Amino acid sequence: MGHCLSCFRNQTSADVVSSPNRKKDEMTDVVTTNQVPTVMISNYPQAEPLLHNNDNNINCYTNSNNLPNANTINSMSVHCSGDTNAIQKMHVNNEKIPKSFYQILPSIPRSMSSLTSESRASESRINQLFDQYRDNVEEAILAEGIENLCNDLHLNPDDFKVLVLAWKLDASQMCRFTKEEFVQGLKNMKTDSIKGIQQKLNDITVELTRDSEQFKDLYRFTFKFGLDVSSGQRILPSDIAIVLWRLVFTNDEPAILERWLSYLESNPHVRGIPKDTWFMFLNFCEFIGDDLSSYDDTEAWPSLFDDFVEYENDQMNQNVSKNEIKIQD
Repeated sequence: MGHCLSCFRNQTSADVVSSPNRKKDEMTDVVTTNQVPTVMISNYPQAEPLLHNNDNNINCYTNSNNLPNANTINSMSVHCSGDTNAIQKMHVNNEKIPKSFYQILPSIPRSMSSLTSESRASESRINQLFDQYRDNVEEAILAEGIENLCNDLHLNPDDFKVLVLAWKLDASQMCRFTKEEFVQGLKNMKTDSIKGIQQKLNDITVELTRDSEQFKDLYRFTFKFGLDVSSGQRILPSDIAIVLWRLVFTNDEPAILERWLSYLESNPHVRGIPKDTWFMFLNFCEFIGDDLSSYDDTEAWPSLFDDFVEYENDQMNQNVSKNEIKIQD
């Protein structure tokens, strides 16, 4: 556009010198003849030299990169040429205007403010849900609140899905959901209602039967979940471990599980389950046979597994001996 301004100035100076005594009525006649809009004349008082036809002026703006839209092009083009018919033709037939003059804007996505608003609304609903079950004193959902939550979810407190919910909330201990755990957990589950939680728990439960890695993660979480972190507990009490083993294997019980739990219940010397024993039990179930024939005591199994296998073998030998005695009798 800088070049056009300079050409306007040069052209104006030349016309003023060549026609110093030009009469006002002559100018009026020319305006009438060329049909230049009066608004343009009032906006551009030096437009008189542009009233003369000049074939070169039609392109004086077309090389400018400063034109933002077609309307600006059309209005400026009127100043560059006295041939208003040609300009009108360009205005009507848009393909003749260079495409570089148009800026094709992409579709505008939803603004960040709207996304933030939706996020706040979802978190607000989660907070309201939390407040329905929170303790009157402490900012957490405790035993009574969890029981009420389970009732609304149509679950028993000892249901497998309650363990799954605790896993998804990453709860630090049993019978307690902190506000941070509850809010962040539901946000990660992408739900903010009782109905939504029910549907998510159904979906996750089905997925756990298909994805062994997900189940292993739940299994490892269950040990931590059973500890009393307030007292710095590191070993899971046997009675709690027995309950949690039955719970975590609700949908896929290993063949050896009941014999293992019976051994723990009948052995008063086993007072707690260390972390490595809990973790290795999953491998123990996978690699030994139903009759324990695949067990190798030379491998690095926890000593409790050695004691269990020895106990089971003694039980089997006693059963064999009893049968032999019965046959002899």
